[in-house]
Amino acid sequence: MPTPRQTVSFLMQRFAEVGLQPNTRHGQNFLIDLNLVALLADAAAITADDVVLEVGTGTGSLTALLAQHAAAVVTVELDRHLHQLARESLVDCPNVVMLQQDALKNKNQFHPRVLEAVRLELGKAPGRRLKLAANLPYSVATPVISNLLATDLVPASMTATIQKELAERITAVPGTRDYGALSIWIQSQCRTQIIRILPPDVFWPRPKVESAIVQIVPEAERRARIPDLSFFHSFVRAMFFHRRKLLRSELVSAFRNELDKPAVDAVLAERGLSPTARAEELDADAMLALSETVRRRLTVAGGAAPE
Repeated sequence: MPTPRQTVSFLMQRFAEVGLQPNTRHGQNFLIDLNLVALLADAAAITADDVVLEVGTGTGSLTALLAQHAAAVVTVELDRHLHQLARESLVDCPNVVMLQQDALKNKNQFHPRVLEAVRLELGKAPGRRLKLAANLPYSVATPVISNLLATDLVPASMTATIQKELAERITAVPGTRDYGALSIWIQSQCRTQIIRILPPDVFWPRPKVESAIVQIVPEAERRARIPDLSFFHSFVRAMFFHRRKLLRSELVSAFRNELDKPAVDAVLAERGLSPTARAEELDADAMLALSETVRRRLTVAGGAAPE
């Protein structure tokens, strides 16, 4: 079917027909530059073996483009009015599975129903793979990207429009202002790149910030280096809980019930780290090595991951 032409006039007409206004609190900023919608879809490089997860169906403009090439598209929309608008636009797309709900169970977990729908589509034919492609609502972009990497449904790629600030955090290097737990968590497993910076005027309504199309490509060999994903995820967040604190202090605080100060000093010495080192100075490899040193000591001591 023809792709809905998601221009300002198209959106304003569709919203007026049903008496709606965009809910910016839910990140409802619609990409209206048709060339950029096509760029996002092209960058995702969808094939007939791909099951696409889209979070934020909107009016279904991107969904229809993705469905032209995908084995299936599982698309999730929280807003029931938008869900209905998109359902009307996508009525002739039999390979689109539409869910009207939150994509997340909580800030640290995907909703099981979403994962179940993806698993069902992946299981319908051998050789299928998952890709995330979406104009992600700003309010859920971080947990969607971060939490998908914490599941066993590892995507072949994630291509999405997100806030420029978030894209800079994902791709940041050690020692910079934007570098943090999210940078390490993603870079420890993936290649990352910013494909295009997007000004506010390519969206309706216009957001107050710039956006970016980012691509994140998980690599099996990188992910295989992490024996315990859940522990590493918690560990990295704990090391940046108080960003300006020394790494030694963060370790003492995070593992106060398992490691005393001499034990923490021994961990730092084993990794060749100074007592005055800070988490933001460590690259992804160094943070993973530190995490594994701590995890092995806790295993011997019968300890657990940081809260």
